[in-house]
Amino acid sequence: MVGILLGGCAGSSPDSLNQGAADSASHEARAVASTDLLSAEAERLDHFPSGRDAGGASKIKNVGGPATTDSLQASAEAIAAVTTPGTSAYKIGPQDVIEISVFKVPELSKAAQVSEAGTVNLPLVGEVIVAGKTAREFEQQLTQQLGAKYLQKPQVTVFVKEYNSQRITVEGAVKRPGVLPIQGTMSLLQAVAMSQGLEETSDDTVLVFRNANGVRQAARFDVSEIRTGSADDPQLLAGDVVVAGTSSLKKNFNGFLKVLPVAGLFALL
Repeated sequence: MVGILLGGCAGSSPDSLNQGAADSASHEARAVASTDLLSAEAERLDHFPSGRDAGGASKIKNVGGPATTDSLQASAEAIAAVTTPGTSAYKIGPQDVIEISVFKVPELSKAAQVSEAGTVNLPLVGEVIVAGKTAREFEQQLTQQLGAKYLQKPQVTVFVKEYNSQRITVEGAVKRPGVLPIQGTMSLLQAVAMSQGLEETSDDTVLVFRNANGVRQAARFDVSEIRTGSADDPQLLAGDVVVAGTSSLKKNFNGFLKVLPVAGLFALL
């Protein structure tokens, strides 16, 4: 293999060779980083179960005791219920920028960035807490506050101008790993697309690590199945870590991957 690669590069310039070496080193660094992440997650497990129950369903053991596929299904359904588009609205958070408009009162209309404490300072009403509220909820709050003392039937509009508080991390075999903001909702396929797609070394397996109510969870998905429509495209949550796998990662962490159910069931770590 080395001889073939050298032969193919015989007519290449030193710059081309240097760039190729840099790309190779970059890919190796990503693989090492992804391996380190999977190692950390794998160490959270007591062991890798290989048995099945009487009905043939895989049993998954985790720290704190066994979890059946029924309990994992219930957990997955609960997560899906709060992340499906249309069932919940975006919650404003620190560093987000909101646009406030009061009809026919331009001096009260402004753009404001939410502070680390989750507040904004507005004319007349002063400092108010906005973090954790939807734009609609904050509209109703301001309408009530302004109408109580200052205006008759105020018409207030609030929308999120910049989404800065909710982010996910995309690592592994993608062309542009990094941190992405979640603007309302984001699916796994959208996150992969925003990372400029999978590398050629990817095996189409993607792991998602998540903290839900203080509990560490993980699930694996097949991007090729999502693209063809044979599997659902899961919605991501703020704080999720997405790792696109390679064949080498699959080989090194075969036991760890077997622990994770396919098609979106989140196993406890």
